[in-house]
Amino acid sequence: MKVLLDTNIIIHREANKIYKPEIGQLFKWIDNLKYSKYIHPLTVEELERYKDPKALHTMSVKIESYNLLKHQAPLGEEILKISKRVDNQENDINDTQILNEVYEGRVDILISEDKKIHTKANLLGISDKVFRIQTFLEKVISENPELIDYKVLAVKRVDFGDVDIKDEFFDTFREDYVEFNNWFNKKSDDTCYVCFSEGNLTAFLFIKTEGINENYAEINPVFEKKKRLKIGTFKVTANGYKIGERFLKIIFDNALQSRVDEIYVTIFDKREEQERLIELLKVWGFYHFGIKTTQNGDEQVYVRSFNKELINTDNPKLTFPFFSRKQNIFLVPIYPEYHTELFPDSILNNQSPKDFIENYPHRNALSKVYISRSYLKNLKAGDVIVFYMTGGKYKGVATTLGIVESSILEIENEKEFISLCRKRSVFTNQELSEHWNYNKANRPFVVNFLYTYSFRKRPNLEWLVNNGIVSSYENVPRGFSKISVEQFDKLLKYAY
Repeated sequence: MKVLLDTNIIIHREANKIYKPEIGQLFKWIDNLKYSKYIHPLTVEELERYKDPKALHTMSVKIESYNLLKHQAPLGEEILKISKRVDNQENDINDTQILNEVYEGRVDILISEDKKIHTKANLLGISDKVFRIQTFLEKVISENPELIDYKVLAVKRVDFGDVDIKDEFFDTFREDYVEFNNWFNKKSDDTCYVCFSEGNLTAFLFIKTEGINENYAEINPVFEKKKRLKIGTFKVTANGYKIGERFLKIIFDNALQSRVDEIYVTIFDKREEQERLIELLKVWGFYHFGIKTTQNGDEQVYVRSFNKELINTDNPKLTFPFFSRKQNIFLVPIYPEYHTELFPDSILNNQSPKDFIENYPHRNALSKVYISRSYLKNLKAGDVIVFYMTGGKYKGVATTLGIVESSILEIENEKEFISLCRKRSVFTNQELSEHWNYNKANRPFVVNFLYTYSFRKRPNLEWLVNNGIVSSYENVPRGFSKISVEQFDKLLKYAY
């Protein structure tokens, strides 16, 4: 596999100051997968324009570790048309020449942080071969779970005082907020959520509950009087590990526990990482409310209603974690070995902050996939699933509630099946292939769902039978089995 690295990637990698902490992970994955790293002659020309002779010599030595493309592919008619439409400067034209190498098939993929390169890749229909650092990491991590060292990545709840304020991770906060260091030090006894990868801080979250009399004078338009959860600090550089979604689960869990009316965040939109975070928040129901003006400038204000009265069943992400009892409710089995991988426990009320830890990237995602051969297949968006972990009379327990996003019944072939499951599944490609080919007369279908709640008390099979939710020990569901609202309410009353 030939990977062409754009000039901006080389600069991020070889510069003396680290501008993108995830650059180390990018190169580690490329090496682990034994991909060949290439640079374009135009990259060498650009790097030779360094004005500092010492820096130029250092960079010249460093780039000798990359393969250099010997020949440049000629520009075809289609890419020239797009270049005339999009390119304004000499650098843009050079980028088109670099993009052309993957368009013509001289290399397999291109990694670049340049926005115009991605615009042109979309117009050429090759966006699946052109990646940002983040999207490349997401792809290779989801496709190669066997290469992940799970022990090096963990979400923990700690005190501010346990975190090194001088860490480079916080440099962007110091640039955005002049008072950041003082604010951070005053929070030394407050708790926050952090993620470390190989000893490096890669994600940080701080949230706080605010009462109805909180002063919001700096926000325009003015907030109504409501109880709110504020996302005070939220940054993720551990790309590909779904830490952003894991943090959202923590945010929603705390919003439920605190019984707030709204969740909000104030955020600058200066950098790509901030833009990515805004897009993630919008996917999960946050909308642009207004502007917060301070000595630091104008921040964007995004708000998420936390009202269970208005539930979007067509797109349950927008009103997650709330669900509608008017939808169909199903009980479905899951084997213990898969259950542990798919469902991490939610934050427990009696859990010590120091004990809260979650290591497994595929557990971090809220969006998950369930593979089934059930004869009952008519699941639709907004339906509710209760997962039953198999195990017999006492060890078999109902543990988890999920909300259906979609079900995909018509799957053409194994390749499409693996593609549908890969990013949300705990299985390797080989295991997914085995699932697909297990029974050719009854191919599996896919249910995309949102992991919503883990029950506090887990009713076992004996309880489910005695309370009429499962008809008998011999009739434990083997696929999706519909239950009534009354049965569901009885189960929830016990579980909570």
